[in-house]
Order: sequence, then C-alpha cells, then structure tokens
Amino acid sequence: MKDLTLQFLGAAGTVTGSKHLLSIGESELLVDCGLFQGPKQWRVKNWEPFPLPLKHLDAIALTHAHLDHSGFLPRLIKEGFRGPVYCSRPTADLLGILLPDSGHLQEEDAAFANKRGFSKHAPALPLYTVEDAQDALKYLWPVGHEEPVKLKNGFELQFRANRHILGSKCALVTAAGVRVLFTGDLGRGRFTADDPPPPAADYVVMESTYGNRKHPPDDVRPKLAKIVHETVERGGSIVIPAFAVERTQKLLFRLRGMMDEGMIPQVPIHIDSPMAIEAVKIFMRYSEEFTGETKELVKRHGSPLGWPEVYFDKTVEQSKAAGASRQPSIIISASGMAVGGRVLHHLAQRLPDHHNTILFAGFQAPGTRGRLLVEGAETIRIHGEEIPVRAHIAQLEHFSDHADYEEMLAWLEKFSAAAEGVFLVHGEGEAASAMEERIEKKFGWPVQVPGYGEKVVLH
Repeated sequence: MKDLTLQFLGAAGTVTGSKHLLSIGESELLVDCGLFQGPKQWRVKNWEPFPLPLKHLDAIALTHAHLDHSGFLPRLIKEGFRGPVYCSRPTADLLGILLPDSGHLQEEDAAFANKRGFSKHAPALPLYTVEDAQDALKYLWPVGHEEPVKLKNGFELQFRANRHILGSKCALVTAAGVRVLFTGDLGRGRFTADDPPPPAADYVVMESTYGNRKHPPDDVRPKLAKIVHETVERGGSIVIPAFAVERTQKLLFRLRGMMDEGMIPQVPIHIDSPMAIEAVKIFMRYSEEFTGETKELVKRHGSPLGWPEVYFDKTVEQSKAAGASRQPSIIISASGMAVGGRVLHHLAQRLPDHHNTILFAGFQAPGTRGRLLVEGAETIRIHGEEIPVRAHIAQLEHFSDHADYEEMLAWLEKFSAAAEGVFLVHGEGEAASAMEERIEKKFGWPVQVPGYGEKVVLH
C-alpha cells in the first residue's frame, strides 16, 4: 500500500502562508493556499515556484477566505494549476471581492516601486494581477456544510463549522482509511453541551496562534469608550487598521451599538475600503449567522449601508476627503496589520500628530508594521519614507477571531476518542510550543510542531 503523507508548505513556524499537502501515490490535495505575510524571509517565498510539480495536484480545499489561507491561489493558477478549489458558499462569495482586491494591491505596489525606483528588478512586477485573480475565481467549487465530496484515489472531503469568520470551516479529509482534520482558524466562544462535537479524526492539524495567551475576559466596551472619548477630547481621530472581512463588520456593529447606548460620542465613522459595500451585502445575505445583538441592530437600523454618520468611502476621492478632514472621526481601513492597503495613507497622515490614536483590534504578526507600532517603534517606514510616531498607540485583543488556548483545549475535549497525533501550525514558536505542552499534559496525545517543508508519514 502506498504511504499517505502530509507536508507543511506554509504556516509552519509562522502564522501566515497556510498550505498543507496530503499525498498518496501520485494523488495530492492541498488544504489552504495562503499568502505569506510579515517578515521578508517569509514574503519572498510567495515569489518562489511551488515546491512540487503541479501535475499531481488534483484539488485544493480552502478553510476560509482570509488571504493568509487563500491569497496565493491566483499565483498557483498562474503557474498552471487547473483543478477544482473546494470551499463553502460564503467563502466563494467573499473571495469574489478579496482576491481581485489583492490583485489590485499587488499591481499598485509594483507601480509604486517602479515610480519611486525601489525595485531591484526592471520593472517590478505584481505577484498577480486583478485579471489573474478574476481567472482564479472560475476554479472555485462551492459545497454545502457537511456535504461529502469524493476526489481521485479515494480522497473524501467534508467541511465542518469552526466559528472563525463567515463561511469558515474545518476540513475533514479521509484517505486510505485515515481521517485528518484541518482546523483552519478556530473561532471564539466557549463550547457547550449543545454544540456538535468535532468529527472523529485520527490526526488533527491545528492552529496555535493564541497557544500561549488567553483573551481578556472583561467587557471591551468601557476600554473602547475611554479611547474614543480621550481622542475626541484632544480633537483627534481614531484610525483602526482592520481586516476588510469580518473584523471591520464586527467593529462597525460594536461602535454603532455603543453610540446608540450613549457610551461614545456621535462622530462620523468612515469605512475606507473599496470592498466594504460588497462585503456588507454578502454578510446581509447570510444574516442567519449573526449574533442576537447584531440582529437587533439590523432590526433597529436596517442595513449598515444606510446607517446615519457611517460613510463607506469607496472612491479614492472619498478616502482622501476622510483623511483630510480635521473633524474628529473614526476611520476603519484595511489592512489589519498595516502591511498594505489604504490604511497606510491614513497612518502616514495621522501618526505624526499626538492628538490622534491608532488602535489595533487584534493580533499583529511579527515583522508587520502593526507589530512594530504596538511594540513602541518611534518611526515607521511607509511608502519609502520614515514617518515619526507621535500618535497614541493602543491595542485591544478582545476583537480577535482566533480561539485562545483555553478555548482550543475545550474544543479538543469534545473529541470522542484520542487522536493518534496533533500537528500545531499557524503559530509563532513560543505559542506553538506552549500549546504542545498543554495538549500533552491534558490529553497525553502525541504532538508535533512541524517546520517549513517537513513531511510526515501518516499511514
């Protein structure tokens, strides 16, 4: 019998670039196809050819739409992959806006590098274009929740819920009688007796982003209100770098609710993201997944697209106007770790002024501008210029969409039988090592923290 192997081609030793390859004979399935972000040592891997021949890659399964799990797909298709890309229906809808936007940013970065002469190449080229991203969408194959999909050579795929973002799923793959569960990114929340247990699995490939941390247990609203009040009283604005999908919507609903309750002043909220309007439309399409609090807000005010004092800045002119305004406001703009996107223009404008606050609403990966700022950088490089940091820098991790170590352990506790092995990915070294120790101590299961490119035999 041919060996069933698992190789880690991303999110191994880092929190980005998720790619996990299952192989049996000449049949291969790639689970997730993410972009590397953060430190240059990882980003340069986006430009390297895929480390294995694509002729044996039969299919790809995407756990969710975030670019660190999906954003390499246009490049892989550009290199010649032509198989189906399985994902949930909401994920397919979200990728319809995320991937072309990523292509647009790639083109903008290349054009800027050429204009300023930053490129070591002549000329600088985008990793992929908008057209490449649009082409990649043709290969998406949406499947329903828990709908079994049979692949070549006996692979079977099934998506199960994982509470992370809209449309996110665990991927359960069965091959040669072995069940491998890929968690993707596990979402927040305590798991109760009413929750369906995780599917039985022999091996678990599990994220470990918060493997060494717990989320703050307190209500975030008083802290958020204090930041908003103090900034507005100084005459400044709050800039919140945020992922365009899920985090932006979560922040918007929270801020609008706090304004309704009189916890924060009624100041303009600018959602400065070209994809924001379409993202909100997609979220409203799947409103059955909203929390009770969010459903009540929608019942009271209707679609966020029509909310008072909320502005969706779709055009460049609208974005510039929001940046030029001296009226205190809240500006939410991508990207969440300040690695690119329109938020960089707002940071360049607002960072030198001590009246303003830059608020990070979640985890900041090593090597990103977000991480440098929360760690106290006195200057930050944006578009080739060193920008002085005089604005107040704040971070609230209450908005994270990743389970912390207690929540991950509670999820593992729901398994009906012991796993033969757990592989911890999508975490920094300290986080993964801490989670390894916790799982071994609590369950006695074998745990590994694989390195980049490492291959293991499962059967």
